Amino acid sequence: MPVDDHLQFGSAKVSLSSSIIRKLPVAGLIVAALALAACSQEKAAPVAEIIRPVKVVEIGEAQTTRQLDYSGSVRARVEMNLGFRVAGKVTERLVDIGQHVNAGDVLARIDPTDYALSVKSAQASLDAAERQVEIVDIAKKRAEQLYAKNFAPKSQLDQATLTYDQAVATRDAARSTLAQAQNQVQYADLKATKDGIVTTVAADVGQVVAAGTPVMTVAVDGEKEVLIAVPEMDIAGFRPGKEVKASFWSDDALTLAGKVREVAGSADAQSRTFAVRVSLPSDPRVLLGMTANVAATVDSKAQLVSVPLTAMAQKDGKQIVWTVDRASDTVHPRAIKVANFTADGVAVADGLKQGDVVVAAGTQFMTENLKVKLSSDVEQSASAEDDVATTSSLH
Repeated sequence: MPVDDHLQFGSAKVSLSSSIIRKLPVAGLIVAALALAACSQEKAAPVAEIIRPVKVVEIGEAQTTRQLDYSGSVRARVEMNLGFRVAGKVTERLVDIGQHVNAGDVLARIDPTDYALSVKSAQASLDAAERQVEIVDIAKKRAEQLYAKNFAPKSQLDQATLTYDQAVATRDAARSTLAQAQNQVQYADLKATKDGIVTTVAADVGQVVAAGTPVMTVAVDGEKEVLIAVPEMDIAGFRPGKEVKASFWSDDALTLAGKVREVAGSADAQSRTFAVRVSLPSDPRVLLGMTANVAATVDSKAQLVSVPLTAMAQKDGKQIVWTVDRASDTVHPRAIKVANFTADGVAVADGLKQGDVVVAAGTQFMTENLKVKLSSDVEQSASAEDDVATTSSLH
């Protein structure tokens, strides 16, 4: 058996039988070995550099104001919680929720039987007191006549006068008791004191209510307002007399100029928000119970710039944006501090300045030092006046 010999050329190892080696000239052997080595090596293809087109915005002028938006409901400026002035069992309810009532209309009644009996008792007491006054009046006049003729001492006249005065006082008290009993009979009817709309019914027929317990709520006709709840961080932006804008979910075209009428002196114990009442001008399109949005412009504590919401990303648990280095056309992450979110984007309090170019979309594809393609024109983001971040597609 012939013995195979091996030749090593670089990284190529060539196996040839000894007989073949003896027959081949040296030069031919070298050429064959080099050809085999060349075939065994692969050429590395060059990798093309990735350049990604991006959509960007240029940061415009910092905002010195910000807009606060809070939702609330439309309600009457004056709402009356009506209740009976005496206790009793409800026997009639004459109105329903949503019904319009006029001043003097009877809304509900309680059983007046006991109060009618009190009137009869008070009337009888008054009759007895009046009879007693008549009796002592006769005795007083007789004592005066006897004293004038020196038939009776002065003390007897004084006693008769005193008895008469006591009887008169008893009669006057009986009259007051009768008037009070008569009023209680009238209080058995719950009446509206002003024109308005019934918004709540808290008691129905058969229910026994105490004196003063709210039975119905009537929203008085006239001025309407929006009640909103404002957290303590923004309550400084609402002061009585501040002008605001009120829009309504039911009608996008309906916007009214309102004014802050009242701010609660303390926060709600549970929600930790302050109740703010905004007066509205008279408009027949505004109905009780509508949902309204109140917008107020306040001074910003920090200089804010706006970016689209799609420009914001997250890295290592921090909020970032990708900025573009115009000199090298590469992107780099930059941490930002978000002040608040608006309907049009994100208000940034720290991390960006005027003139910075920020990637507006496709942030999930960005990496450190990634080459990007920009056009010659970069559209600026919103200024402080309109608070709208605009984007331009750059290819």
